[in-house]
Amino acid sequence: MGKYRKFIFVCTGSDCKENGCKSLLKDIDQLLKTDPHKGKWKVVKTKCMDFCKSGPVGVVNNEVIKRMKAEDLREKL
Repeated sequence: MGKYRKFIFVCTGSDCKENGCKSLLKDIDQLLKTDPHKGKWKVVKTKCMDFCKSGPVGVVNNEVIKRMKAEDLREKL
């Protein structure tokens, strides 16, 4: 298994699924396949993070991002 420097946590609870976490995960996967990010990040699917009304929710660099979109992630990386 390769070594990763940083993690991206994405909630896959029921409310986040209704708000689009599956499409977010696909967008993140495509973003992390590009050259500057390849092999440096690991995506971790989590259970509910208790931000149900603000989904989909992600955590990057110890910062919670509510209503997360791929554009938000590009800014944080």
